[in-house]
Amino acid sequence: MPTLNGAVVLITGANGGLGTHFVHQALERGAAKVYAAARNPRDWNDGRIVPLVLDVTSPESIATAAEVANDVTVVINNAGASNGSSVLGDLSAARELFETNFWGALAVTDAFSPALKTSRGTVLNVLSVLSWLGIGDAYSATKAALWQATNTQRIKLAPEGVHVAGLHLGYADTPMTKGVDAPKLDPADVVRSAYDGIEAGSYEILADELSGQVKAGLAAPIEALYPQLAKARA
Repeated sequence: MPTLNGAVVLITGANGGLGTHFVHQALERGAAKVYAAARNPRDWNDGRIVPLVLDVTSPESIATAAEVANDVTVVINNAGASNGSSVLGDLSAARELFETNFWGALAVTDAFSPALKTSRGTVLNVLSVLSWLGIGDAYSATKAALWQATNTQRIKLAPEGVHVAGLHLGYADTPMTKGVDAPKLDPADVVRSAYDGIEAGSYEILADELSGQVKAGLAAPIEALYPQLAKARA
């Protein structure tokens, strides 16, 4: 089974609400080194944490980071954004969102795959319950695309010894969800569930009851998942 003990972990979006917990909890579980990657990395005052410049929308930045962190055994694709964009109307903002949430995550995994194949390591893609629920508009679309790409990565990289997992969660109490009026998860609990899932060898990690309910609802008629449709017909 994959383990965090002795691992070398790279975390994108390490300065964010979930990212900070990914960094600290990796060390709590015995990680030997953590690359805390961000566009503007900060000083963590811990010799085990290596600040790393990484802009997931920049191929040059990703390539440079992969050269520096060529000893990674675990990659956490945590970097993400939300800009309120839509799949209807002007698509420029939606395209921008895909650059971070979809193409960026794919490019990071691709760049670090040689190191992961050597170490028979692990990739965790941070998805969302909105991977399965379209109420998040363009954000949902980016996470749905990454969910399907995660499935493909999983079957393509498994023969190389690389374990690919996906994390689904509802709203977590982070700066990204500051304006959301809904119950929110403690980010520490989300990260704990993520690492528990990795160490259990899980392919799909559901961090909360809502994610489990929505996934189960995918087999139901579409009107059950989207009651808005029934109201529109009335």
